[in-house]
Amino acid sequence: MSENGNSGPTYNSRYDNVVDEKRRIQIPSKWRTEGEVEFLLLLWPNGPEMDACVMVFPPNAAKRFKDKVEGLSFGDPRAEALRRLLGRKSDTVKSDKQGRITLPEAMAKAAGIVKAVSLIGMFDRFQIWNPTKYDGEILAGEQALATDAFGMI
Repeated sequence: MSENGNSGPTYNSRYDNVVDEKRRIQIPSKWRTEGEVEFLLLLWPNGPEMDACVMVFPPNAAKRFKDKVEGLSFGDPRAEALRRLLGRKSDTVKSDKQGRITLPEAMAKAAGIVKAVSLIGMFDRFQIWNPTKYDGEILAGEQALATDAFGMI
């Protein structure tokens, strides 16, 4: 298993998989750890599309994300709106013994996830996409931004 320094797997590469009738998705074996793991799921925007994909935060990344959200000002109405939005568009799930997670029905529907998924590694977290959506507009957008984006590292 590849480790990312945060005592968890490194989520890299792309995996295409199926979604079963119970909305279960198999997490790739190299992305799994021993035992059940609780993941924070969040409908994640892309451009104007508010529910483009499902962002999956494992425990360490979920803690960093929650700490950042909780650190936002309570007096700022934008921060309050963001907290409500994130709270409403998130859920937690545990992986089962076979390394699967079950997407909540409303979340799967909002992201257009039905029979197939693409799991896209992002090192400390991963995203779950409708493969048609990802292979079209998202991949084209990534390629358009790639040259400038590499300048960030």
